[in-house]
Amino acid sequence: MSEGVTGADLSRDHVGLTDTLVARRYFRKFEAISSHLARVAAAMESEGIFSRGEVEVLGDYVQRIANTFRALGMKYLMTGRDTGTSFGSLAMDRTESGFPVFRELLTMGSDFAQAAAHLDSTPDREGLTEQMLGRILRDLEIPTRLQFAMAQRVYYETLLAQSLFWAQNDPRAIWLGGVEGRRRFLLHWAVYDTEVNLPVVYLMEIEDSGRVSLPKDAARWPAVQAHLTAQSMGGLKLLTIANGFDRDFDDLHPKRLRRLHIGPMYSRAYTQQSGPIHEILEEAHAPDEQDWCLVWTTEELESGRVERESKGWFGSVEREVFTLDPFGTRGIDTGATRTDRSIILPQLLFQVLSEKNPPGFRSVRKFVVSANGRVLSHR
Repeated sequence: MSEGVTGADLSRDHVGLTDTLVARRYFRKFEAISSHLARVAAAMESEGIFSRGEVEVLGDYVQRIANTFRALGMKYLMTGRDTGTSFGSLAMDRTESGFPVFRELLTMGSDFAQAAAHLDSTPDREGLTEQMLGRILRDLEIPTRLQFAMAQRVYYETLLAQSLFWAQNDPRAIWLGGVEGRRRFLLHWAVYDTEVNLPVVYLMEIEDSGRVSLPKDAARWPAVQAHLTAQSMGGLKLLTIANGFDRDFDDLHPKRLRRLHIGPMYSRAYTQQSGPIHEILEEAHAPDEQDWCLVWTTEELESGRVERESKGWFGSVEREVFTLDPFGTRGIDTGATRTDRSIILPQLLFQVLSEKNPPGFRSVRKFVVSANGRVLSHR
């Protein structure tokens, strides 16, 4: 039985981490993985995959993900201990993603709305610390319930103080300059995919031919934000999203759309996997801090040319014609110009992967984390 799902029903896809040490190791693992993702993005910048501005955007989302795990780590710090309160355990998707299930982020959003009230109704950190010392020195007891109260207070403080990755992260715009009298923007937003329980980031480069700059346009900007958020579903092809945007906003012209799936995370201790990934994790038998690998997938759709389309009696508008993958039918199937897959893994697992050299991984970019934390790119 996997140590990460002790006491759980192995027939379920979603399990609760009910053991104290198992839950804490899980959060420490993601804290370490998050620290490597910014270096991976920087390596992609050096290879020309992302611009400096895009790396800054991705770095912000990665930091939000790390903050979210830090907050959940405090919420479930006392998992498996007798706290006098039934607060459950972290629900994790052990087959699809290795990440917390979507419901955890929805609950966190509800907790955020009530965080100030919770903090007002509980003693501050100094007061809780004094009470814990009293229990330890005077009563010779382990102050488990007070430790729980402290962990919950830090959790609610984190919700209010840190930028977190929510179930829905609304679109924002970054000025990129001008081209041929038009404004250029990078629109970015993110969601937590409800189907596969993964954070997904969207990057869209647009040209704005409207009279008022998009972020300052009180009519268009809220409509754009609502439109993009409503279309942020993993089941929709990029081509569908871009075409819908192009037709709904005649003076906004999407030139490139990218979707980044951060995950799944695989671990011998916490997830179920099959095929080469399973063999690599089993054969490596890595210590806990190296028992992981993370998949990073980038879908990209580019505009190849512009056509004019009649609209109304005498008018016409520009429409983008997007370039699909030219190799076979893959472009039609995926609705993207290209799809690139990468895997981030510790050096020990990379050594096993290199020795086995499974066919499905030969075209996958590998980002290898060395013992000192350096990230090296391999094909």
